[in-house]
Amino acid sequence: MTATADLTALHRSHLEVLRGRFDRVLPKCGYSGVLIHAGTPPLVFQDDQPYPFRVHAWFKAWAPLTDVPDCFVYYEPGRAPRLIFHRPTDYWYKPAALPQGYWTPQFELVVVADRAQARRALPEALSRVACITAGFPELAAWGLGAVNPPELLAPLDYARATKTPYEIACVRAANEIGARGHAAAARAFACGASEFEIYAAFLAACAAREQELPYNPIVALNESAAVLHYQLLERRAPPAMHSLLIDAGAEFAGFGSDITRTHAFADADFAALIREFDEVQQKLCARVRAGVDWCELHLEAHRRVAELLEKADITRCGAAEALERGVSSVFLPHGLGHLLGLQVHDVGGWMRSPEGGEIAPPEGHPFLRLTRVLEPGFVVTMEPGMYFIGPLLEAARADHRAAHINWPRVASLAKFGGIRIEDDLAVTAQGCENLTRAAFAALAA
Repeated sequence: MTATADLTALHRSHLEVLRGRFDRVLPKCGYSGVLIHAGTPPLVFQDDQPYPFRVHAWFKAWAPLTDVPDCFVYYEPGRAPRLIFHRPTDYWYKPAALPQGYWTPQFELVVVADRAQARRALPEALSRVACITAGFPELAAWGLGAVNPPELLAPLDYARATKTPYEIACVRAANEIGARGHAAAARAFACGASEFEIYAAFLAACAAREQELPYNPIVALNESAAVLHYQLLERRAPPAMHSLLIDAGAEFAGFGSDITRTHAFADADFAALIREFDEVQQKLCARVRAGVDWCELHLEAHRRVAELLEKADITRCGAAEALERGVSSVFLPHGLGHLLGLQVHDVGGWMRSPEGGEIAPPEGHPFLRLTRVLEPGFVVTMEPGMYFIGPLLEAARADHRAAHINWPRVASLAKFGGIRIEDDLAVTAQGCENLTRAAFAALAA
């Protein structure tokens, strides 16, 4: 993991880049400053308990403070950013400790007990200040110039796709933590654990609470792997173990990793299919570099998966025909990957330009979350899949695709659910850094 001294320098440089982006955009939009809210958790309906807190992405872009609601960052070009830190006087809950760490010297710290004090910590006139927030009751009386103005957010969201070295270091560290979790999950699976027990092993190895993960992990045994966002955690192991698909990431300083691995329990044929699919995924990773159109790479993934489907005797047509007739989409219905960073599905993946507009995905591939040409500094996930999904297979059985599928072979593989392998890649001019494979390699060393 990156040393604290390195993080100090990296975060200082990161804030210089971030300030530069805001310095260019704010005056163009007619704003003198920006107020960014960390957020506050809403209450459960007809209850006095809040939902788990999830800090807003634009707040943690400035300050890696992920567990303290109702903080603010206030920034005016030419001045140091001000961190308005919420620390109420309370005996029901323990107030947060004052922030200390590699990033705090970059901020002017103001401690407040409530939103009224937060307002007094800001300039009296805020009519030329934009606010980025999900909202709170007192906001209307603060006299702000605008809330979430699109003309401000669009160029900032577009630029956020390009990560600073600090941000890449944080995603790298999140991969190192996530790799430890995946190794523990694989060991639990090999011992015959249930989905819930595998999940518990992942959490323990990451030393994380559920709310500290970037997303709810997918821990799917056997045919449940065919449910793309499988959300259950069965407490009992199935009578027979066949496979595990685990899609789970960790978080470091507000940046997430997004890692998927598929494991066979004892079946040699399915284990061999996983190895061959891993080779497909790695060939796609090798194609990642600045200047590559992600839409074209997505279509290449379909061609490569179609080739493996034919080789594995799952389909009865060539790759080109499988792609043309929609056969490959029966087995790979989702997009190849997405931007990754402050959010798991980070913003800006479809944007045509800093002014907005969208680049449409290829026809017949509506679920692709990234359609831009890759640039140095992008962090993307590479997650091809190959599944045996009941509803999609039944639809194919009822139309022209039926003749191109080896149904007895599909039936024999259905108990495994499917395969997905996902790595996180930092794009460079010459290629990419595979943050996930490096994390697993370091763990094995």
